[in-house]
Amino acid sequence: MRILLVGEYSRLHNSLKEGLEALQHEVTIIGTGDNFKQFPVDYSIFPKYFLKNKLLIFLNKALFRVFKLDLQLAEKGIRFWFFLPKLKDYDVVQLINSNAIESYPFFSKFLLKRLFRQNRKNILLVCGEDTPIIDFLLTNQLKYSVLTPYLKDNSLKSEFRFSLKYARKNYRDLYHYVNKSVSATIVSDLDYKIPLPEKRLIPNPINTDKIVFESLDTTKRIVIFIGINKSSYIKKGTVFFEKALEIIKKKYGNKVEIISAENLPYNKYINLYGSAHILLDQVFGYDQGYNALEAMAKGKVVFTGAESEFMNHYNLHERVAINALPNVDYLVSELSFLIENPEEIAAIGKRARAFIEKEHQYTKIAQEYLDVWNCSEIKC
Repeated sequence: MRILLVGEYSRLHNSLKEGLEALQHEVTIIGTGDNFKQFPVDYSIFPKYFLKNKLLIFLNKALFRVFKLDLQLAEKGIRFWFFLPKLKDYDVVQLINSNAIESYPFFSKFLLKRLFRQNRKNILLVCGEDTPIIDFLLTNQLKYSVLTPYLKDNSLKSEFRFSLKYARKNYRDLYHYVNKSVSATIVSDLDYKIPLPEKRLIPNPINTDKIVFESLDTTKRIVIFIGINKSSYIKKGTVFFEKALEIIKKKYGNKVEIISAENLPYNKYINLYGSAHILLDQVFGYDQGYNALEAMAKGKVVFTGAESEFMNHYNLHERVAINALPNVDYLVSELSFLIENPEEIAAIGKRARAFIEKEHQYTKIAQEYLDVWNCSEIKC
């Protein structure tokens, strides 16, 4: 099969591509590479003029302040338009999000109409925020979610503008167009399965051939890593981790080493946490995101989403990750237990790797995608 993957936010599409290529399929990725993360793509629509040219950056900021115009969005769409003649005759086109082109919704809709017409089958992957996810989270039915800080304090609205845009009419119209144009919608983990229970869940693919399990020495200092993405700082609950780490520093001194990194490209990020025993990911999740899964594959103990819904779904009886909660005292208690019982770090790390190999192995997951793509029924 010839497969076109549109968009890349987490390395999910790159790992899926590796799995599909191992199964002898031809795969192309088009996207921005997700700005500073710099994920590999075959066709780049990164808005280099309005993100790298200082004069154009200033002009764009001025236009946005006065007219609410963002020329980065226009540049992404224009770059995609120039690639359209090459994006033909694919058996499957999969969007990583209804807004996968990341342009103005009316422009994205125009481009997607062209794209869909010149290819055979279209699929939507929900692996992040999108209209039905935000709609559900705004109902505040869950004990917590990535919108919890906003729901508790509406003055944070500007910090959640990228999330809340999906509730606006133009993005809602784009989602509805995509939804009626695709043959199937797939969700990547329980954070999206819970709002969309009728959709097929296919776990994130992790390339377990590339990611090597690392047995770490726990007889010396325990190394804790926290990666900070300023754009999702509040949504991930990073402040809870930071407050917990301040207490851990005072409590354990030189028994621990804390590594903090901010807004790093993907390759630098994964290298920097290589020596860590513990990785702090996010507190408002029910399942693991991509960074957490890759760290688990390396044998790290990851503080992330690992709620009872996750344990039940995978029929787990022992922890493969630490369920992080928006509670500083709880986080301090869990970190303290691991620091004082380093043998548990090794045990959880081994279980984490085994879990990834069983549930997220990339060629197995790629075959699950193929099974859905090859099915003619919408709900198969």
